[in-house]
Amino acid sequence: MEVVGTRPRKQQMTLYIGREASKLWKRICAEITAEINLLLENWKYLLAGLVLQYVHGLAAQGVHYLHRPGPVLQDVGFFLLPELGQDKGYISETLFTCVFISFVLWSFHPFILKSKRIYTVLIWCRVLAFLVACQILRIITFYSTQLPGPNYHCREGSKLARLPRPESVVEVLLLNFHGIGYGCGDLIFSSHMIFTLVFVLTYNKYGTQRCIKQLGWLIAVIQSLLIVASHKHYTVDVVVAWYTVNLVVFFIEKKLGELPDRTSGAGSFLLPVSTKEKDSRTKEENHKLLNGNSADPSDWRQRTQVNGKIGEDGNGVHADTGKSEA
Repeated sequence: MEVVGTRPRKQQMTLYIGREASKLWKRICAEITAEINLLLENWKYLLAGLVLQYVHGLAAQGVHYLHRPGPVLQDVGFFLLPELGQDKGYISETLFTCVFISFVLWSFHPFILKSKRIYTVLIWCRVLAFLVACQILRIITFYSTQLPGPNYHCREGSKLARLPRPESVVEVLLLNFHGIGYGCGDLIFSSHMIFTLVFVLTYNKYGTQRCIKQLGWLIAVIQSLLIVASHKHYTVDVVVAWYTVNLVVFFIEKKLGELPDRTSGAGSFLLPVSTKEKDSRTKEENHKLLNGNSADPSDWRQRTQVNGKIGEDGNGVHADTGKSEA
C-alpha cells in the first residue's frame, strides 16, 4: 500500500521538477536574447575595455625593465602589521581570487535566478570604464617614479628583480603571464585594490543583499591589510587606491547616469514578450476600457456612470437625462 501510495507523489515531484526546469530554460533563453541585443549595441565599449586591460599589462611589464632593486623603504604598515612571509603570500592572492570569481558569478546571476535588477552587459561596460580610468592613472604614477619593490622577488640578489632587455618588438608585445605575478616597479597604486574596490562599489549600488554589502567592505579592508602584511605593496599604494578608486567611480557614475532598473520595469522592453503576457495585457486593457478607464495610464481619470452613460470627473451627465425627467 505504501509503494502504491508513493507513486503519485513521485510523479507529482517529477512533473514539478520538469516544469521548473522548463521555466528555468525559458528564462535563460530570454536572458541570452536580451543580452545579445545589448552586446550588439555595446560591443565597442567592451572591446575597448578589454584592449586597455592588455595595454595595462604591457605597461606593468614595461616598467619591470626599468626597475632597479634597492633597500626596502621605511613603511608604517611594515612596522605595525606582522609579516606573513614568503611562504604565506598566497593568502592575499586566494582572497582576491575569491572576490573576483564571486563578482563574476553575481554579474551573471540573472540567467539563473529570478531577481533581474541588472543587465550583465551593461554592468560590465560600467565596470570596465571604472577599471580603465583607474588603470590609466596608475600607469601615469608608477612610470613617474620607480620605487624599489618591497616584495621578496624584487629585492637585491633576486634573479627576478630585473628583466633582461627584450630582443625584439614581439617579445615586448607578448605578455608574460607568469611574469605578471612576479612583476616589480608597478607600485603606486595597487592593482589588486582597484579591482577589489570597483567590485565592492558596484555591488554596493546594484546588489540587493545588505549583509553581502557589509561583508564586501570588510573583505576590502582585510585585503588591504594582507597586501601590506605580505609586502607586495607599500602602505601608500593601498591608501592611494582607496581614495582614488572611490573618487573615480563617483565622478564616472555622475557622467554615465543611472542604469535601467529591471525591478521597476524600466528595461523590460529589451526582453521578448511571451504570448501569455500579450494576452494578459490585452485583457487588462479591455477591462479598463469597460470600466471607463483609458488604457493609457496618463488618462486614468475618475468617471461617473449615470443612466448607463459615462461622464468624466463626476460632472459629465448626458443631455438625455433632462428630457427623461421632463
